[in-house]
Amino acid sequence: MFDAKRVKDECVEWIRAFFEENGKGCNAVVAISGGKDSSVTAALCVEALGKDRVIGVLLPNGEQFDIGCSQKLVSHLGIKNYTINIADCFNGLVAQLKKNFELERQTVTNLPARLRMAAVYAVSQSHNGRVANTCNLSEDWVGYATRYGDGAGDFSPLSHLTVQEVKAIGHVLGLPKELVEKTPIDGLCGKTDEDNLGFTYPELDRYIRTGEIDNEETKKKIDRMHAANVFKLLPMPYFDPKF
Repeated sequence: MFDAKRVKDECVEWIRAFFEENGKGCNAVVAISGGKDSSVTAALCVEALGKDRVIGVLLPNGEQFDIGCSQKLVSHLGIKNYTINIADCFNGLVAQLKKNFELERQTVTNLPARLRMAAVYAVSQSHNGRVANTCNLSEDWVGYATRYGDGAGDFSPLSHLTVQEVKAIGHVLGLPKELVEKTPIDGLCGKTDEDNLGFTYPELDRYIRTGEIDNEETKKKIDRMHAANVFKLLPMPYFDPKF
């Protein structure tokens, strides 16, 4: 029942309105991973603003085996793009941290995402830009994003759309099928998203939209992850002295 064409058109208009109010004449800056989310986000921005106002940023950490997908996307859209390898920054910071304490595995896993976002904001600040957040509802629901990493941004076209809905919009946008249907990997630990999560996106999307799920243990896991990570979606708590 999802009307991908209608939602795509509405999202395009929303992006235009955002830039009219929050950055008239500014550029949209998108971190390009080569997967469906960054591909759809960039394509929506191109339709909303024109390709001359969209900048893609490719962010390998050393050698990236699937960087060809990112290159294919920016070529398909015809957008200006930069490749910024974060390997020297990542290795240097890890070395400095290790001089002081033993790093937790998750710290090392999340660090590239935060360094990538720092690089994207550097590009944005130097190019009169606004940074696109590329997270979708399914990932956000279970906290599958790095806070102040890929979870950051100035505007978020996909944050209320599930994985299946994002794919449908990608096809409506005419993006290459191999980008829209590309098996999602986090680019951090080498596993697929679904390997890390322990359930599939179709299962998760169905549960989010209908409340229906076949496996009770999967339901409990999703509920547990959602409760533990919902803080990532909320504004930063602040003390109000109530003067």
